[in-house]
Amino acid sequence: MGSAVPRAVVLADSDSRWRWAALVARQLAPKHALDARFLASATTPSERQIAEVGIVPDTSRVVTHAELIDDPSLAEAELLVLGTTGGTALALIHSLGMAWEAASRRPVVVTGYVGVVYENVVDGLLLRVGSDIVLANSPHDAKRFREVYRGVGADPYSVVEAGLPFLGGQRHDPAAAGRDRPFTVCFAVQPTVPAGRAARLGLLDKLQRHARRHPDREVLLKLRARAGETATRLERHPYQALFEELPDPPENLKAVHGDMAEVLDRTDLLVTISSTAAMEAIHRGIPTAILTDYGVREAHGNHFFVASGALASFAQLDEGLVPRADHAWAAEHGIGRRDPFAAARDRFDQLRDRVTPLPRMRPYYTPGNASDYLETLLGRHGIGLSGRPLPSGSAANPTAMRKLIQRGAGGLYRVGRKRVAPVIRRLAQG
Repeated sequence: MGSAVPRAVVLADSDSRWRWAALVARQLAPKHALDARFLASATTPSERQIAEVGIVPDTSRVVTHAELIDDPSLAEAELLVLGTTGGTALALIHSLGMAWEAASRRPVVVTGYVGVVYENVVDGLLLRVGSDIVLANSPHDAKRFREVYRGVGADPYSVVEAGLPFLGGQRHDPAAAGRDRPFTVCFAVQPTVPAGRAARLGLLDKLQRHARRHPDREVLLKLRARAGETATRLERHPYQALFEELPDPPENLKAVHGDMAEVLDRTDLLVTISSTAAMEAIHRGIPTAILTDYGVREAHGNHFFVASGALASFAQLDEGLVPRADHAWAAEHGIGRRDPFAAARDRFDQLRDRVTPLPRMRPYYTPGNASDYLETLLGRHGIGLSGRPLPSGSAANPTAMRKLIQRGAGGLYRVGRKRVAPVIRRLAQG
């Protein structure tokens, strides 16, 4: 790199993973220069989404897997934080492990989870085997992660207890409501629950009802992305468009964008179905309601908050309920600690300063124990078992290609049915 300044590299493939990875890098290596790399994909964040985090990288560019594998400056960094899906993490651990096998030095590689871990626990953990540090967001997570690793013969000591890096901000001041501003209710949207148009319009009706029932309150609909932007999970029937269709919304109901932390600064009741915003709010002492209107289900993620004291229905909120989280539950799930990254910083310093080179990164999945699964996973990212990029147009992964074609065909069918067909019918009728 030609610089005496130690460097950290953050690789991200979406807006929320950039936020997580950049904040983790700042926690582990606060004095390092920061290089941001964004994987070229359907969820690559926009410049606005990148800037919204409040961390300005020293360098920034969009890259492909092939460019990462062959980037000599990557091996010279001291820290590499992978803010990616588990499958992408595996592809990089596999390919970079091979590329750096003969290198005299390589960065400490860190993986983890952007939010609460409530699904595919074993699946996600095994995909991250081989990274030097796997961050756990709480004592609860650290215990179960290590149990999984012991059970499959992976290194349980690679799991390091830390926390969600965006937990912080000013403590909630209950007296501010009525003194500095109206009592403010913020609904933080979730991209997949509820999913259907009718259900989402129904949720907007609940917000309108609450706003009309409590005219002294300000009700905020916190949106994730602006029109044309993508997010970590693709959203059908965006709330922005549905909100704009409302015929006569109450004046005290508003749709807002921007940094979640800034919105929480003026929030007195955070409402959501299941969201990392709930963890942020509980950490600050903001009353938080996890909606039960759509059921308490593993598929929704709100089962994570069972025993938290935060479960509530919109009808209960209309009647004036203001839930407060249980302190013991919060502590067990990593909320409220002063310096949750102390152990992770110590581990990073130990690995960075070791006399002998770091060992080669070795994933759990190998051609010896899971050749078919490994080849499929790598092929989805354009990587072969050799650790090298597949030739352009390679048919090495027909299953993944078939799924991609099916998704594209389905999308074309929906566009034709919803947009093209009505136009043709109107022309025919005219």
